[in-house]
Amino acid sequence: MTTDTMIHVVFAPDGTVVNIAHTPTNVEPQKWFNFLTRNTTNAYEALSGGRGVFRLPTDDLGRLQSAYAA
Repeated sequence: MTTDTMIHVVFAPDGTVVNIAHTPTNVEPQKWFNFLTRNTTNAYEALSGGRGVFRLPTDDLGRLQSAYAA
């Protein structure tokens, strides 16, 4: 059984990303959000109040973080 990791996203009123969980070191939140959006399928869920969440298998999160660093 795989466990999922939830990556919480908080947006500013203008739609830019203010905070996102599991961001690699020295990466701007907006760039990490853009990367996740381009490299995942059906993983993002918009929530109310300027928030959202990516739901990813934990193994995929590690793979994505490594891919971003490369």
